[in-house]
Amino acid sequence: MKIQMMTPRPLPPAPSSGDRLETAFLTEMLKIAMPDQSGTPFHGGAGESQFASFMVEQHAAAIAARIDLRLDSRLEVAP
Repeated sequence: MKIQMMTPRPLPPAPSSGDRLETAFLTEMLKIAMPDQSGTPFHGGAGESQFASFMVEQHAAAIAARIDLRLDSRLEVAP
């Protein structure tokens, strides 16, 4: 029997401060834009309500990774 060693996948680069700013901005925008489905028959109950914020953050991070809002370039650095 031959055991093949798998090489680990490289870690994705750490998000920059601009990416984190865009993720935070998009998280707040998505909280407003995404409808609350707590009254619908297909709602996941209390568990879904508790973890909905994590899903919103992941959606925002995915959007921020694909587009550049250039929020960091709009910030001015004071001397």
